[in-house]
Amino acid sequence: MARRGLLLWLMLACQVPLAPAQAVPGLGLSLSEQQQILALGPWPPTWRADPSNRVSGDPLAIELGRRLFLDPRMSPLGYIACVTCHQPDRSFADHKARAHGLADLPRNTPALANLRLQRWFGWGGSSDSLWMASIRPMLDAREFDGSPATVARLFARDAELAACYRRVFAVSAQRDLERTLVNVGKALAAYQETLVTGRTPFDDFRDALARRDWGAASTYPAAALRGLRLFVGRADCVRCHAGPNFTDGAFHPGVAPEAGVAIAVAGLGGDRGRLEGSRSLAASRLNLLGPYNDDATRRNAAATRRLVVRESQRGSFRTPSLRNVVHTGPYLHNGQDDRLQDALQHLARTPAAPGAMRAAPLAADEVRDLADFLASLSDPDGERRPWTSTGTTRCP
Repeated sequence: MARRGLLLWLMLACQVPLAPAQAVPGLGLSLSEQQQILALGPWPPTWRADPSNRVSGDPLAIELGRRLFLDPRMSPLGYIACVTCHQPDRSFADHKARAHGLADLPRNTPALANLRLQRWFGWGGSSDSLWMASIRPMLDAREFDGSPATVARLFARDAELAACYRRVFAVSAQRDLERTLVNVGKALAAYQETLVTGRTPFDDFRDALARRDWGAASTYPAAALRGLRLFVGRADCVRCHAGPNFTDGAFHPGVAPEAGVAIAVAGLGGDRGRLEGSRSLAASRLNLLGPYNDDATRRNAAATRRLVVRESQRGSFRTPSLRNVVHTGPYLHNGQDDRLQDALQHLARTPAAPGAMRAAPLAADEVRDLADFLASLSDPDGERRPWTSTGTTRCP
């Protein structure tokens, strides 16, 4: 009898470490689901300066970048600015299917929030720093159609802006035109680093789980919870949309354009994606292996150094963040779906990637639940970002 009592005591003792595996009261979440949900936070992320950009986090550089962001004189024709496509009252995007500067472009305009968390920039990863990504539109004939000379000319015509530039970079904007172009990109990047989305209902739910506050967790909407369980479970969205910013930052095969879209936009189905981006990045002297990386150690260039251009990269695109996604349509790299549910249904009809969990297409009610979950990733300023100065900073 004593031996049986000892065995029973040992069995109960061994069960103690398994307590977290029990379902969350009233929510029914398994240990695996809890772990995956907790990995989607915390938010907001810790601030880290970009070592490749010596003015990252500098208040004066941020204010200069903010001014340049909305200055149409950045374009030789005088009516295209960064804000033309990245509008604060449209989630720093433009709500168009495909971007338009001086001419039509084949891809959707990405929203700018949380870009400082990325490793590669642009749908095809044609830049390896935020400042390089900020330079590319200035030189693209379809966007600004500018040059180092036209960018430097802006400061020659505006003494106040020139004085601001000199305060930030301690040199005249007319001294080295390519360096001026790069410095403008770095000021723009310093400003864009401040565009971070706020906390969301999902973040409150996730943190309630982390501190085991089941009462607070139970206020999360039931439909959003069902969508979240699909997200980390059978739909396997978390395979690509991972981490606190809901993106793995990697490149995956894009969804093929539907017939009507492909006909409407010539060549849309032939977008080479990461293949084109890799080639462009590797050939550019503005990448992190070049002379303008402010990190003398070049440790931040390791991924660029390892980059190999492969045919298998054709048609792959960078995974976008899902924060505030309900406000950043149209969707997919070519902007072919106007509504989020349309994009989800399009993706649900797409065969799962090799190794993915999804065994069957998602039902209509599951798509709605996923949409409800994605809606819970929106912050209070999800659609209309406040457009304000950086505070008391004045430049010059």
